[in-house]
Amino acid sequence: MAPTYAIFGATSGIARAVIAELARRGTTLVLAGRNLPEVERIAADTHLRYGVPTHSLAFDACDLSSHGAVWTAAVACTGRLDGILVAFGTLTDQKQAEQDVAAAEAMLASNYVGVVSLVTHAANYFEKERRGVIGVISSVASDRGRQSNYIYGSAKAGVTAFCQGLRQRLFKSGVRVVTIKPGIVDTPMTYGMKLPLWLPGRSASRGTLCAPCTAPTATSTPRFSGASSCWSFG
Repeated sequence: MAPTYAIFGATSGIARAVIAELARRGTTLVLAGRNLPEVERIAADTHLRYGVPTHSLAFDACDLSSHGAVWTAAVACTGRLDGILVAFGTLTDQKQAEQDVAAAEAMLASNYVGVVSLVTHAANYFEKERRGVIGVISSVASDRGRQSNYIYGSAKAGVTAFCQGLRQRLFKSGVRVVTIKPGIVDTPMTYGMKLPLWLPGRSASRGTLCAPCTAPTATSTPRFSGASSCWSFG
């Protein structure tokens, strides 16, 4: 039976690379995101290109009250899930967030609170199943506060700490929690930023994004690298 994975934040640059690689491997995919027409387009294109079953769901990271129903729907699409990737988040202007509390709050809501909410539903499901993998994209920005992005970085630091504790909780149930901490990646999220000219795009790192690893629990990438150096759902 082919493995089944759900990708939340399926329209993100990194998620698209993961979707393509997993589809090449014959994985059944449940794709969820805020822009449902684009999610459906990605799902249809993936099915056409790779011949794998795909499903589409609407998902808003900031609509916490809907997460339980979305999770139930994701499982119902195929009857089971073997793992998930949490790939959603926002990177708003640091200067704006310094002056506008609402902007700072929005960044924390999408990058931290939404992650905790969704992953809690996933954790409870996989704990009962006594199997599965939860992949969560954090960031090297979580390693220490920098004046250029400390609001975003603090949200990602919360995600990293949350995953550390969750990893300990789920270990005895046979569930893997993998924290992915990319460096700067050439994706729509970083559009407009001053990036190194030689920075590889997401397609350049697609092969290593899902490369087999023994049993990683946290993975970081070089500061100016592609989407990820070495981690997988497998």
